[in-house]
Amino acid sequence: MKHRETVTIAGKEYTLIAEEDAGYTQKVAAHVDAQLKQILDSAKVSVTDAAVLAALNVADEYFKEVEASENLRRQLKEYLEEATKLKLELSEAKREIFKLQNKKA
Repeated sequence: MKHRETVTIAGKEYTLIAEEDAGYTQKVAAHVDAQLKQILDSAKVSVTDAAVLAALNVADEYFKEVEASENLRRQLKEYLEEATKLKLELSEAKREIFKLQNKKA
């Protein structure tokens, strides 16, 4: 279900239509607004230029998070492979122990 939400970014109101709930939409808009305000407060640029710089900052954050996520996935895959290897070794050790116990009996 789509939701209609009015947000304020750089002092201008925008009506957004999104699948996500109002809280999420407000959070996203607040992030963009904060990026714009930070740029506008620190540099003498137009709102348009600030919007482009904010978009670059958000894109940078996005790509860094994607890379971090991929690294975590890779690390998790390695851990799962190691766990599988250790399970096989444990199984082999248990079989060996079982054989040794049966030889004594």
